Amino acid sequence: MPAPQPTAPYDALTAEARELLFRTASYLSPSEQAELEKAVAYAFHAHDGQTRKSGEPYITHPLAVATQLALWHMDIQGLCAGVMHDVLEDTGVSKIEMAAEFGETISEMVDGLSKLEKLKFEDHAEHQAESFRKLILAMTKDVRVIIVKLADRLHNMRTLGSMRPDKRRRIAKETLEIYAQIANRIGLNNAYQELQDLSFQNLHPNRYETLKKAMDNSRKNRRDVVGKVLRAFSQRLVGANIEAKIKGREKNLYSIHQKMLAKKLRFAEVMDIYGFRVIVNSIPACYAALGALHNLYQPKPGRFKDYIAIPKSNGYQSLHTTLVGPYGLPIEVQIRTREMDAVAEGGIAGHWIYKSGENTVDQAVLHTNQWLKNILDLQASSANAIEFLEHVKVDLFPNEVYILTPKGKILTLPKGSTPIDFAYAVHTDIGHKTVAARINNTMMPLRTKLKTGDSVEIITSEHAKPNPAWLNFTVSSRARSAIRQYVKNLNRHDAIVLGENLLQKALSSLLPKDVLLSDDLKEKYLADLNDKQTSFEEVLYNVGMGHTLPVYVAMHIAELAGQHFGSEVKLSPIKVNDQETGRIHFAECCHPVPGDSVRALLVKDKGMIIHRDTCPTLLKSDPEQQLDANWEGIGSHTYRTGLSIQSEDSHGLLALMAQAISNSGADIESVETPNKALAGTEGFVEFKFIIKVKDLAQINQIIHNLHAIPQVRKVVRS
Repeated sequence: MPAPQPTAPYDALTAEARELLFRTASYLSPSEQAELEKAVAYAFHAHDGQTRKSGEPYITHPLAVATQLALWHMDIQGLCAGVMHDVLEDTGVSKIEMAAEFGETISEMVDGLSKLEKLKFEDHAEHQAESFRKLILAMTKDVRVIIVKLADRLHNMRTLGSMRPDKRRRIAKETLEIYAQIANRIGLNNAYQELQDLSFQNLHPNRYETLKKAMDNSRKNRRDVVGKVLRAFSQRLVGANIEAKIKGREKNLYSIHQKMLAKKLRFAEVMDIYGFRVIVNSIPACYAALGALHNLYQPKPGRFKDYIAIPKSNGYQSLHTTLVGPYGLPIEVQIRTREMDAVAEGGIAGHWIYKSGENTVDQAVLHTNQWLKNILDLQASSANAIEFLEHVKVDLFPNEVYILTPKGKILTLPKGSTPIDFAYAVHTDIGHKTVAARINNTMMPLRTKLKTGDSVEIITSEHAKPNPAWLNFTVSSRARSAIRQYVKNLNRHDAIVLGENLLQKALSSLLPKDVLLSDDLKEKYLADLNDKQTSFEEVLYNVGMGHTLPVYVAMHIAELAGQHFGSEVKLSPIKVNDQETGRIHFAECCHPVPGDSVRALLVKDKGMIIHRDTCPTLLKSDPEQQLDANWEGIGSHTYRTGLSIQSEDSHGLLALMAQAISNSGADIESVETPNKALAGTEGFVEFKFIIKVKDLAQINQIIHNLHAIPQVRKVVRS
């Protein structure tokens, strides 16, 4: 079936946009141009009658997107996807219909670009995150999807003027946080800077205008300096017999604004507004040019970066140096080959054009593929779209450090990474079993921030487990995702074990031992729930988490067994040992210790909390959520408890009390001494101790010792 033709001729505006597209895409073969013409006609027909908020025919937007893609030398499939990127989302055309006309590849790309309009989400954040997840996962199948999306976002940002201010700010924030970073990650440098500036303009219009005016004025004042530097560079390189192309460039407004914020500078104090780019024919020529320019102007110490030997993660390669130029102005210089410049400007967008017919895989493509693989790993371990989006956001920010393994291999990590991030970058199992780290042959804490050039050796133990506290200082998405996943599974396991324990105890007074929780009963119970999604493991988890009372589940199961002995269910006591697990905790309000009469309180989302049976919290709570408990198998564990001591104020009193406590074999964790004397009791003072003891007998001994001090009037547990 031939492609549908437009119902009306192209209007003047559309015809102009179409002509610009074909002029820009002149690198296509005649057959490819015919394919593009077919896609343009198809999109024109689909969007016929639709307009943008500005009043222009809607088709001008996809044509502008395709034109941007042509500037990046995108291949024919990418251009067709760009022209038709809104057809599935905004018109009545189906994916099957598009595939019949243009093939599976193009229809898959367009589908990946379409938002999830038909799904219902609880809020806008979830909708955005889910749409983003779909886009990213489509990108992992075909990276061209994200390049089309970036061209789409670029044109939308250029034409935001017709939107409401609040909507403009929201779109600008999303662009800055996500799309600009993706552009940088895949090496589309010009798009990255333009997206930053456009976002800045819409987020802070007044600040943007003020800075722009200052830049315009500065340009006039510094033109002479730029010309002088360009001439000096050219003469020096010609003198050294190095063929080079030299360009002067201004930094983008957003990066200047960020520098002013970070260093608390006024615009007049920002010196390095101009940068220079030197493009040579070969890698040896890069280093030769660097030497020549270092002899011309003095280099600034510590400001040299070799991204040729160690490329950035997006494949970017260059030598960076900062020189002290005329009038003491700092001059930032990038030195690179023509190939490196093409990657820096166009990223991986143009590789289908430049690399077709070659068998070599470019570094930029390799780096991007690795990043996409990491994204797929994150997707697998993220609980929902919002968590996934947060992980990817972390990974997008390009500040990196380069760390050496003991064997000399270089690993790229986000700035602020610690040995834990490094361990997980090597392998998830190494991360899980980490106990210590040597940085440059010296034992260092695991929270130490790594610097470029550090050599790191990880020390592991078979019995080690990830510590949830690591989440406080890890920065890489891989490490954070792996730790979260482990902790989530661990907590779940604890809750299931506790749930089973509670349910067995509840059932033991209702059913004979040989009937307790048989597979047959479990199946009957699940069938009676009428919930196909629930497993018995989930039931146990909910009991352990305090979502469901074990008594209710037990009575239900007993009824199904036909062995129900009445409505009263008496739980046998929970045995409390010295191992506080993830789902059994000791109450902070009453500090129970072995020897105290205790009860267990089931608290939703926290599990089981052990209280002294005289605790006010327990007395106020629902009796149905309480269980009998006793102490069993007590080892050498210590327990926190509190003592409140009232006494006459005298010199050396605190030392006497501390001595009485330590003589009893207890440890003092903290002590509070209120500044004011007790109300109505002049010359009296109150001390609040938190101590660690083995059991009730030791507390009683401590209280006895404290009463032996003449000044002490009253000692009570708190």
